[in-house]
Amino acid sequence: MRFILTRELGRLAKWLRILGYDAAYYNQDNLSSLIIQALREGRVILTRNHRLIRPSAVKTLLVKAEKINAQIAEICKAFNIRPEPEKMFSRCVICNEALREVAKEQIKDRVPEYVFGTQEDFFVCPQCQRIYWQGTHWGNVAKTLKGII
Repeated sequence: MRFILTRELGRLAKWLRILGYDAAYYNQDNLSSLIIQALREGRVILTRNHRLIRPSAVKTLLVKAEKINAQIAEICKAFNIRPEPEKMFSRCVICNEALREVAKEQIKDRVPEYVFGTQEDFFVCPQCQRIYWQGTHWGNVAKTLKGII
């Protein structure tokens, strides 16, 4: 499932990426361009903008919830999806690219010494070069999801 989220749903875009979903973020005002991008890339538009909810060739969901936990639950229910642990943290939360595993030795000078010493698996975003590893945020996300789903 591929999504494109409008500017008022930036936080939701990051959460969908954390869950492993391809979630593009569209922060422009040109609605025609948004629809064209969604059609071209086979994406579902997620928005809180009532102007976008009109008959069109692209699937659109008006997100009613205001709080992030309720938004995640709403998306999961609307599309009958459940977070899959093996897909979590597989995309860059900044630029939405699929992460690639990288050898530990290649990132030695790019992560804190403690992290390098305590972690074995590292991933890099091919776009922005940000480094990811399974830190405490992994457990925090899982705990948050238990309360949502």
